[in-house]
Amino acid sequence: MKLHPQGPIVIAAGGTGGHLFPGQALAQELKRRGRQIVLLTDERVQHFDKLFPGADIFAVPSATPTNRGLAGLVRATPAILSGVAQAFGILGRVEPSVVIGFGGYPTLPPIAAAILRRIPTCVHEQNAVLGRVNKLVAPYVNAIASTFVGPKFLRPGDAAKLVVTGNPVRDAVTQLAGAPYVAANGGRINLLVFGGSQGARVMSDIVPGALARLPAPLRSRIDVVQQARAEDLERVRAVYDAAGIRADLQSFFDDMPARIAASHLVIGRSGASTVAELCVIGRPSILVPLPHSLDNDQKANAEKLEAAGAAFMIEQKNFTEEALAGRLTQLFADSATLAAAAKSALAQGQPRAVVRLADLVEALGRGEFHPATAAKQIAADGNPGPLLFAGSV
Repeated sequence: MKLHPQGPIVIAAGGTGGHLFPGQALAQELKRRGRQIVLLTDERVQHFDKLFPGADIFAVPSATPTNRGLAGLVRATPAILSGVAQAFGILGRVEPSVVIGFGGYPTLPPIAAAILRRIPTCVHEQNAVLGRVNKLVAPYVNAIASTFVGPKFLRPGDAAKLVVTGNPVRDAVTQLAGAPYVAANGGRINLLVFGGSQGARVMSDIVPGALARLPAPLRSRIDVVQQARAEDLERVRAVYDAAGIRADLQSFFDDMPARIAASHLVIGRSGASTVAELCVIGRPSILVPLPHSLDNDQKANAEKLEAAGAAFMIEQKNFTEEALAGRLTQLFADSATLAAAAKSALAQGQPRAVVRLADLVEALGRGEFHPATAAKQIAADGNPGPLLFAGSV
């Protein structure tokens, strides 16, 4: 394997913010270390190129199988093979030190091309369940970085490559790490509602009506900040106006970390980036996992937080106006419960995850990563300590 220790670092990421935000966080940390960044992504790059300023960005074809059967895979294969061929050529010109993928089908062609070129290669798993692409390439990559100890579907033969780094969060999040949680205690209640980087219609369908069901004295104390799809804004606003609830509604908030920090409670999906940001900042949440996510990864994430006392999970089939109104009435009447959940969330946070992941990537590029050594560095309580690799300083 030919090493280029000072060569660019290629980040393969695409699709939703759940895959892109950790890649963005890693790029920010590596740029602080003076490293050149190359982003390989899919055709949706125009929506996310501002996340990677100064990076060389290449779009390569890819496709997601339209179903879980053989027919879906066959239909996707030509685009995937074309992407592998194009990525193979790009990597030959770039001569990177490492290629790291963040999961999802847009990352399959770059990772496959890197494996074929015998470039040091790593994947990062954000969820409590190993994603399908990461599971597919796990036997062939040099390292598997993970948010959780023992993600579901990790094969015993690949376990030695696992390094628990945590899920990297953006600079805007780490700057608010551990921001003090100030309980409402009878005053104004700040409620934040959002559904991930692409929005979630169920939040617009259920949350406004649930809040309208609350007793008038409680409704009058609530300030809502809600992300909704553009086509849903007017109907959501109409429900809040009729209920006399103050609401700031937008289709996108570019200061979401600050909004999280200002909240007393968050209602949202349980994607990996959402969970990581809630924990780093330290805020309680009601999590509604996406019911059709592959392998129920969002449900697994929510279950982890609920078990830690950091969140309250409501499956979408049970996410009704009546059920949500009842839960909110209980929680807003007990500020101590929310404060305790905020503390528990913070205890799950990993604000230095991006440093650990950058250390791993650079060690791979220098040929200094040894799985057996890394595996011993996971502390007995499941929280990883500082990463030290053979030959690293």
